[in-house]
Amino acid sequence: MCGIVGVVGAGASRERVERMADRLVHRGPDDAGIWGTPGVWLGHRRLSILDLSAAGRQPMTFQECAIVYNGEIYNYRELRRELPGPFVSNTDTEVLLHLYVRDGERCVESLRGMFAFAIWDAGKRRLFAARDRLGIKPFHYLESAEGFAFASEIKGLSDFARGDLDRTALVDYLTYKYVPTPKSIYSSIRKLPPAHTLSFDGRVSLRRYWSPEPSEIRSDPETTLEELRPLLRDCVRSHTLSDVPLGVFLSGGVDSTTLVANLEHPKTFTVGFDVGEHSEAPHARRVAEHFGCEHREETVLGFDVEEALDAIPRMYDEPFGDSSAWPTYIVSKMARGGVKVALSGEGGDEVFSGYGWYRKWQELHSRRSARVLASLLPPFSPAGRSLHRRGARELDRYAALVGAFTLPQLRRILAPGFLDEEYDPLEHLRSRWREDLEPVKRMQWADLHTFLPDDLLVKVDRASMAVSLEVRPPLLDHRLVEFALTLDPKLLRDAERGKLLLRRTMEGLVPAEVLARPKKGFSMPVRKWLRDRPDLLRGAFVRLARAGVLRSSRPPRLDGEQMWTLLVLDRWWSHGRPT
Repeated sequence: MCGIVGVVGAGASRERVERMADRLVHRGPDDAGIWGTPGVWLGHRRLSILDLSAAGRQPMTFQECAIVYNGEIYNYRELRRELPGPFVSNTDTEVLLHLYVRDGERCVESLRGMFAFAIWDAGKRRLFAARDRLGIKPFHYLESAEGFAFASEIKGLSDFARGDLDRTALVDYLTYKYVPTPKSIYSSIRKLPPAHTLSFDGRVSLRRYWSPEPSEIRSDPETTLEELRPLLRDCVRSHTLSDVPLGVFLSGGVDSTTLVANLEHPKTFTVGFDVGEHSEAPHARRVAEHFGCEHREETVLGFDVEEALDAIPRMYDEPFGDSSAWPTYIVSKMARGGVKVALSGEGGDEVFSGYGWYRKWQELHSRRSARVLASLLPPFSPAGRSLHRRGARELDRYAALVGAFTLPQLRRILAPGFLDEEYDPLEHLRSRWREDLEPVKRMQWADLHTFLPDDLLVKVDRASMAVSLEVRPPLLDHRLVEFALTLDPKLLRDAERGKLLLRRTMEGLVPAEVLARPKKGFSMPVRKWLRDRPDLLRGAFVRLARAGVLRSSRPPRLDGEQMWTLLVLDRWWSHGRPT
């Protein structure tokens, strides 16, 4: 896992790219490299995972091409056998570069893994870049009068970003708790979407290279189980490719337990909380004992809210409101004390339809009477919230269940004129909402294209890389995702529970209570921990109102996630954004 940067154009210089790379030292503290030619400079920070020798140093060159790369290609050994070489290292980076020289842009179609990379092709005078199919690894870029620049994180582009706030991105943040791709909080900086390549030869061209179509061709449970078991085992075990120690983030839920069940006594790591309903530590301990794992856990006894709010803007470079980012950072920091690579169950809920909101979404039905009553009540009142969900149509209902603030709440809380009446905050969801799909498949599709890449995967990447830990999500192997998209909804969930097929693959292998437990998210008890610090929210409202973002300096009645979303925005606004 690494940090990559580069500049093509008049603004390219060794000194500038060195500064860009140094800002990403946390992503790669083991080594650094710079390569350049007139008008092009590439930089790299290395976290050594495969071939720890100097032969693995980047940027790498071969023939007329130079590469900087971040990620892991799990099938690189098979690909290497098909390539003529010569090879001077045992790295997936070198295999990827040779594959590009042979296959050009089509090289991405052969890759199985997580990746973001850029290749300068001197023969074509072109920069070619790509991001993995699900968006596990990040790629940010911008165009300016100085040329084209890219970096793994926004902070790598701070030489170019001028604090040019994108107001629509801020509205999106309050809607979803994240800034959706391809936007960033800055109007000049863009995010390369998952499953896309980018070419720059004076202008930027994007191309989607992977777009599986959902279907329902697998409906027989026994046949499907026989197909899934070996696929699942291969996906998990292939993700253990490493020349350094490896462990597993273990929550005691179905996803992380599935990883442990398919490995041989891995090291496991768990973080718990001092609030019982938010802590899964006892369940994780039970799973670790069952499989004979070397287990380590840490309980968070409250938390230093100031420390968290100061750290998150530095980690994410833009507002990021998922409160589980902080416990993800804590468990990453703990794991880094024992391993350099960790497996995570991220993606299991999206791939196998595990979220509780699927059930809630289907139970609620749009009622005109509820919409009328909701419009008459304060949008932050308990009755107003409930009636909004009961009256909302399908997509609006989904947004209300998964997001932070609803549109009526945004209109009430934002300063006059901040939210353009013509702007649709749900366009991000609307463009990915498939009315032609059965409801469960519709939400599965939406989750895979919105919440997963822009919330969950961003959360894990920044929190883990902040402590130089590589985290891999085996349940997002694209072969497994393609398989899940073909499943009949009845194999995914019933009226009460999701992940039916995944649970069945684990029957007889894991403790029965793991399979019986309801879904529990990895969230902090925000409201409880903030109860003794009402000054934080009051101060945030005063500052954001003074800045012209919020209408009033007096907070309405907020839930815990809304509180955290606004506290993070305030801290980023005050300290995190470049000036």
